[in-house]
Amino acid sequence: MSERTQTSEKRAEGTTVLGRIAGSLVPPGMQTFVIIWFGQVISIVGSSLTHFGIGVWIFQQTGDAMPFALTVLFGSLPSVLLLPVAGSLADRWNRRWLMILADTGNALATLGLVGLLATGTLQVWHIYVLSAIGSTLGTFQQPAFEASIAMLVPKDQLTRASGMMQTAHSLGGILAPLLAGFLFAAVGLNGIVLTDFASYFFAVITLLLVRIPQPKLEASAEEPRNGIASDMRFAWRYLRERPGLFNLQLYYACVNFFLSTVFVLIGPLVLSQHDARAYGVVQTVLGIGGLAGGLVASAWGGPKRHKVRAVTGGIAFYMLGVIIAGLRIHSAFPALGLALNVFMVSIVQSVSNAIWQRKVAPEVQGRVFSLRYMVATIVSPLAYLAAGPLADRVFEPLMDEGGHLAGTVLGTLLGSGPGRGIGLMYVVSGVLVICVSAIAYLHPRIRRLEAEVADAVP
Repeated sequence: MSERTQTSEKRAEGTTVLGRIAGSLVPPGMQTFVIIWFGQVISIVGSSLTHFGIGVWIFQQTGDAMPFALTVLFGSLPSVLLLPVAGSLADRWNRRWLMILADTGNALATLGLVGLLATGTLQVWHIYVLSAIGSTLGTFQQPAFEASIAMLVPKDQLTRASGMMQTAHSLGGILAPLLAGFLFAAVGLNGIVLTDFASYFFAVITLLLVRIPQPKLEASAEEPRNGIASDMRFAWRYLRERPGLFNLQLYYACVNFFLSTVFVLIGPLVLSQHDARAYGVVQTVLGIGGLAGGLVASAWGGPKRHKVRAVTGGIAFYMLGVIIAGLRIHSAFPALGLALNVFMVSIVQSVSNAIWQRKVAPEVQGRVFSLRYMVATIVSPLAYLAAGPLADRVFEPLMDEGGHLAGTVLGTLLGSGPGRGIGLMYVVSGVLVICVSAIAYLHPRIRRLEAEVADAVP
């Protein structure tokens, strides 16, 4: 028996064992997805540990907020620039190997961080570079993974699968601060980063043990594939030929702009009136809200009909949480408001992903999803750049003691003084998105999307 045959049989045997374990715990047809999901959960928690630890290290080194903003910027720009390439490759290449290579690359980058820490040569600019590398590799993994879900999960379970992914990210947000505090005392930052490095092995091993079906490409369904530009033109045309999906994505971009504008200001909103302990409580409650939403979506499976109504109504409802977060000075308002927001975000995102995974053909999901994510995320850097000047030069002066709005009903409702201008930004953003959501649902192409765009997943 050849070595290659033995390896194949071992992988098949491992898949069978894992499949039996997963099969006893999850709905039929989702076993392979759950195996991959488990590896991703471990990897996400490990990465969250490193992000938390590096955040503490940056503050210890600089004491400034600007490095945090630059880290977010360097961590977001590569995805905006490279999503077209990543989506094209997700349709051209083997998706499982794209994910394996991305996880392996992230593991090597993490190992480089270990070396810098061990030699005492780590600088803040190294963090910017490593954030860009991690974002780049994640950009290539995301479309490959998202496009694989429709090939692994029955279409009536797509919302549940998306809810499980929301749960995975929320677990990282909750467990990282708790574990990092213990690990800092026990093994230090070096040990935390080594834990992250080890976590990538779980993601890679689970991917090596399973098989992800590749959709068959139909030549009649696409133009000759001679480059990234032609793939992007194809994705653009694919959405333009389905006005419901195209307009739904424009609506998402608008929502993301307003949400990004206020979410980047959570720290100043809380810390302007409270201490770091209160900020930590807000972050923990926020993570619990996201986890609860992911669990609900995973257990519920989403509505069988009227998914578009659930999405637009859910977005309007979760913006009520944003309004609540800005109402008063007491830290309970941002904690409970943002917890409500991320709870509903997890559910809405799961239902939304199910719409796209049902309506977009599996063989083109890499390209179409990359364009979808690019349109949705390209507004975030603009929001980050606009948030600071709007807060410092417009809204905060309006709500300062003696400001033009401090003595009005808004001053009575929101309070006046430091941070109250940011609170007003939260309220204004929430009201605007609720209005936009009503307009979106009244748009006939969006409202009738489920009937007018046929399911592309069998």
